[in-house]
Amino acid sequence: MKIGIFIPSYNAGKFLERVIDRVPESIKDNIHKIWIINDGSTDDTGIIAAKLAASNDNINVLTFQKNRGYGAVVKAGLGAAKETGLDYIICLHGDGQYPPESMPDMLHKAAAGGYDIIQGSRHLNKGAAEGGMPLYKIIGGKILVFLENLVFGLSQTDYHSGYLCYSKKVIEKVKFENLSPSFDIDLEIIASARASALSISEIAISTRYADEVSYLNPFTYGLRVLRVLYKYISGHYRRRCVNNDF
Repeated sequence: MKIGIFIPSYNAGKFLERVIDRVPESIKDNIHKIWIINDGSTDDTGIIAAKLAASNDNINVLTFQKNRGYGAVVKAGLGAAKETGLDYIICLHGDGQYPPESMPDMLHKAAAGGYDIIQGSRHLNKGAAEGGMPLYKIIGGKILVFLENLVFGLSQTDYHSGYLCYSKKVIEKVKFENLSPSFDIDLEIIASARASALSISEIAISTRYADEVSYLNPFTYGLRVLRVLYKYISGHYRRRCVNNDF
């Protein structure tokens, strides 16, 4: 099994080294590449990333001179994975909010169950509440998840975690270059995968809300989620975001 990891990193200098150190030993032999994607950071993210790359041949650093946004980072990570022929690619954020220790569970469930997307759920075992997620986010998220399950015909507990494991099939089938430049790109990938009958599941993850900085506006993000659902119902993702050659 060939695994890749891409790490969105914006002003994540004080977390990045610890995130890499926490990658479990049990999967290290299968990790083909790690891409640290520095999205125009203004702190020492670039310096830390270069230091990590110098000490590990599997680590590559992709640097945007200006901040291009989360969507551009995800597209760069998936694009790099597509060119490398990986079996699975995991998006692991550089701010330490998501636990690297959960990657073996993600990969096991994906491989054993034949799933194309595994999402880390902060709500499956009440990890969000225990990790300090604000109550308004928990309530707002539950409302959106109810609507998303209704539209997608699934029974997920969390569509808004950025901790995702994708199979090679997702990378080949989804035209991610046509997707959002913002935080809703994760949901658009799920919508595109669902439009092409790819399988989706989740695992419970722990989470924490501490001193990391969120760059997501919950109100505008909620509106973007509703727009994704409308576009899915209208057939947009089936027409525009799925590559039927695979």
